[in-house]
Amino acid sequence: MWSGKKVLVTGGASFIGSHLVDALLQKGAIVRVADNFSSGKLANLEYDLKEIKPGVWMSDNLMVYRGDLKDIAFTREMVKSIEVVFHLAASHGGRGYIETHPAECCTNMILDQLVLEQAYKAGVERFCYASSACVYPRYLQEEKGSSYLLKEEDADPFVRDKAFADLEYGWAKLMGEMALRAYRKQYGMKTSAVRIFTAYGPRENETHAIIALIAKAFIQMEPYEIWGTGEQDRNFTYVEDIVDALLRAAEIIEDGSAVNAGRDDRITINQAAELIFNIIGWRPKQIYHDISKPEGVSSRAADLTKARTFLGWEPKISYEEGFSRTIEWYYATKNKDQIKNKLRKLMWER
Repeated sequence: MWSGKKVLVTGGASFIGSHLVDALLQKGAIVRVADNFSSGKLANLEYDLKEIKPGVWMSDNLMVYRGDLKDIAFTREMVKSIEVVFHLAASHGGRGYIETHPAECCTNMILDQLVLEQAYKAGVERFCYASSACVYPRYLQEEKGSSYLLKEEDADPFVRDKAFADLEYGWAKLMGEMALRAYRKQYGMKTSAVRIFTAYGPRENETHAIIALIAKAFIQMEPYEIWGTGEQDRNFTYVEDIVDALLRAAEIIEDGSAVNAGRDDRITINQAAELIFNIIGWRPKQIYHDISKPEGVSSRAADLTKARTFLGWEPKISYEEGFSRTIEWYYATKNKDQIKNKLRKLMWER
């Protein structure tokens, strides 16, 4: 369905967004990117982009616009003549960011509502929303070593005791999902949501767990720092699999419902670090667990029943393959002195 389709990707110069743009262009879509470059980079879009006027770049079937989607005039312009919107733009970051930037995370509610409203008014056919595993209640994720898999119905804002999201970021994402269902109910708009679980891969930054662990190994940090006990576990999901889930959800889901995009197996942060050490062939002399740092929920993994049943989707990239690809990219593109300075700055800010 993507050949010749006019598609807007908000946040399309960011980590996940840029990979989605790659996939859409490969499928023949005509892609427009709207990004304020707060976390995204033009360099993530690895095309021969020419600046045709300030803040606007073009390359074949790709147009990139710098702007603030909380500016209604900019958003209105971005959704003109668009058939499908992938809404990934958000104020976001790793656990350290969402713990320390609650006000910025709340602004996502303004952003989401404005983009959705203007998309509807412009006659957009389909709207796919990048949601998050942070919509799930923290009380379901408090037991270390848990085998519980989070099901979509565990986070339903219309059912008592189901809406209990993870901090302000999670609540904002849950309210975004509720708006999708409202636009479907009132206007018949075709909407979908993908709950992304701990994505990682090339182009991600050091505020997220896997890239932070790789960065510390890259500079051979001694002692090597891990946040918390390191026994908190996650179902780290490679970005290529996340993009596949977004595309399938946009193609298939129309009723505003959400679907998990993650893994149903999990590894601890300590195990992730050990896998990185094994791949690069280096190990620190000492590992320091900084329990003063936020470590988030104790255990998180996705139930994939709905994804398998309705989308025919499940992750294909193993932890070892995904970590190896990400390490290869990181080592090929980074400078040790720059990364040392960057990590010092991030530690100071936290």
